Amino acid sequence: MSNPVLVEVLRAAVVESRHRGAVAVVDADGRAVLSLGDVERPVFPRSAVKALQALVLVESGAADKYQWSEAELALACSSHNGEPEHVATAQRVLARAGLDATALRCGAHPPIHQPSAAALARAGEAPSALHNNCSGKHSGFLCAACALGADPRGYIQPAHAVQREVKAVIESASGAALPDERRAVDGCSVPTWAAPLSNLALAFARLGTGAGLPPRRAKAAARLRAACAAEPWYVAGTGRFCTDIMRLFGKRVFVKMGAEGVFLGAFPDQGFGIAMKCDDGGNRASEVVMAALIARYCTLSDKERGALARFLQPRLHNWNGIEVGSLRPTSAILG
Repeated sequence: MSNPVLVEVLRAAVVESRHRGAVAVVDADGRAVLSLGDVERPVFPRSAVKALQALVLVESGAADKYQWSEAELALACSSHNGEPEHVATAQRVLARAGLDATALRCGAHPPIHQPSAAALARAGEAPSALHNNCSGKHSGFLCAACALGADPRGYIQPAHAVQREVKAVIESASGAALPDERRAVDGCSVPTWAAPLSNLALAFARLGTGAGLPPRRAKAAARLRAACAAEPWYVAGTGRFCTDIMRLFGKRVFVKMGAEGVFLGAFPDQGFGIAMKCDDGGNRASEVVMAALIARYCTLSDKERGALARFLQPRLHNWNGIEVGSLRPTSAILG
């Protein structure tokens, strides 16, 4: 199956490039609301499932034992910028479990936030694992390991108690089996399992509504959604789509990007879960698709629709700051 064109890239008024992909929108019973392209082909959701992974932090009792605040729970669901407060927050939660940055196995990279990366370089400091965009998730894994009575060492291995729990949560919420042949290693070194977009959308419909989840898990999901809505800066950071969208819509929209053009979302008021992947891995296109789906399915005020416009048709500028083009969703997405 050839996936449809979801986003066009214009230079002036001429289409210069096209992004193809697949989109699944389902309700918490698994009924398809929208299906574009091959939504049954397994894809790696990458960081888009961090909220599902963070359910283990809450369900294990670790969030309560180590007194995780809303900002800290949002960081557990994040792909953060590595700005100073992101780093300090991860450091604080590790300290409450008697751990420090040396326990993290996510690897180190410079902050995504360029001013923070420049400030670090000017100070003559090297980035640590705390600057890794996944350090919040990994801090959650470490605290969950401690709460479960498991050795925190080796927490990134598939056989570790924490990763077994994560796999079980994703299988249960999505309704998809995750066999070993669909397992790979994510950018931050934890296991990632490929699953169909239709199942990933179902998992997020359930995450957004609590329907179809055991009562304890539904309560944990609601707690994480509330934390991300209350503290969206910790989910991504300055100038990031996920932060800006959740700041705009609050509890009405939960969105989370993943690498390689994957995006998952939940519209709790509508009861919908969303999963998409752009074939070329283009995150710029997946953001436009998510904005278009918000415009299509969510009830928006005139003010909200106006605020959404810059995400729906972002402008492109050259190095002199001259506007040279834009991106736009196709009719396949707009409906």
